[in-house]
Amino acid sequence: MNRLARMAVARRNPGRWHWTDIAAYAYLGLGVVLMFGPVLWLGLSSFKTQAGLLEFPPSLLPMSQKEVRVEGHAQPLPLFEVTMEDGSKRVLAQVRRIGIQAQMIDPANPGQSIRVPIDKRTPVREFKLATENYTEPLERFAFTRFLWNSVFVTAVATLITLVINSMAAYALSIYEFRGKTAVMLMVIGTLMIPITIILVPVYLVITKLGLVNSLWAVILPGAATPTGVFLLRQYMLTLPRDLIEAARMDKASEWQIYWRIVMPLAMPALAVLAIFSIMWRWNEFLWPLAVLTKTEAYTLQIGLNAFQGELQTQWHYLLAMTVVTLLPVALVFVFLQRFITTGIANTGMK
Repeated sequence: MNRLARMAVARRNPGRWHWTDIAAYAYLGLGVVLMFGPVLWLGLSSFKTQAGLLEFPPSLLPMSQKEVRVEGHAQPLPLFEVTMEDGSKRVLAQVRRIGIQAQMIDPANPGQSIRVPIDKRTPVREFKLATENYTEPLERFAFTRFLWNSVFVTAVATLITLVINSMAAYALSIYEFRGKTAVMLMVIGTLMIPITIILVPVYLVITKLGLVNSLWAVILPGAATPTGVFLLRQYMLTLPRDLIEAARMDKASEWQIYWRIVMPLAMPALAVLAIFSIMWRWNEFLWPLAVLTKTEAYTLQIGLNAFQGELQTQWHYLLAMTVVTLLPVALVFVFLQRFITTGIANTGMK
């Protein structure tokens, strides 16, 4: 913490400011605003009501119109600050609005009705968090089920990806065989094939296997990734061959060498691939949209699409559930980010 504080106040010449210090801090401040400003806006907007999101000019904080319960009225009434004919100001509650006139009452004396032009009043606003944006989708729209589906798909797919890619990388980095370079070029070449090209053939295969509307239809097609094979292979090329030859001389099987020696040593690269795989699978939209048509099989990304209709978009629910979908990826990144620099630096990736 002390190191961070010293870095935050560091200057070119201790004791006085230089113009380069001001320029550097201005540049860094601009970068922080550009990177975290939209995230802050998303988080605060997720606590706004539907009306609060559509108001203009928009406000940064979640503000809503203050309401009061009045005897004789079943629903709370909105409060307005009204400018009276004599110039005085009163806080009145609106009963109903008819054209450009509003029927209003004094909450302390609800028996007297007052007609007020709508241009003579301003809403009374207060800071209020619309927590129902988070609770209602989880209760009414089966978002708990969508969350479990996404967690299952991401966890299982990531484990399968790590195992298959590490096996392929082990073979392409440790073994020597004819056509090894050609196989690696073919693996890298698949990176240039967009998913839209293979969407129909893969869908036909999944249909023939009877996996449509199954979470395994989302997991299996992307089990092996060329990016993961290349990343792990480049890292495994840096492992000492003497260690592997010594294990073979000690009668260790190839599976034991792979599982007990190579995998632990390749943990930084595996952590990087795990982060990438979690991000890919958690945010995947196009392929699950093609193979999942039943609501109970939806992932979070498909579930978010349900809030967008032809005539209306429920932005308050959409923003709140977007925050929910971002939190797991952010937590995974926080715990595994220390492996990123080491893993990528040793693989030779740019």
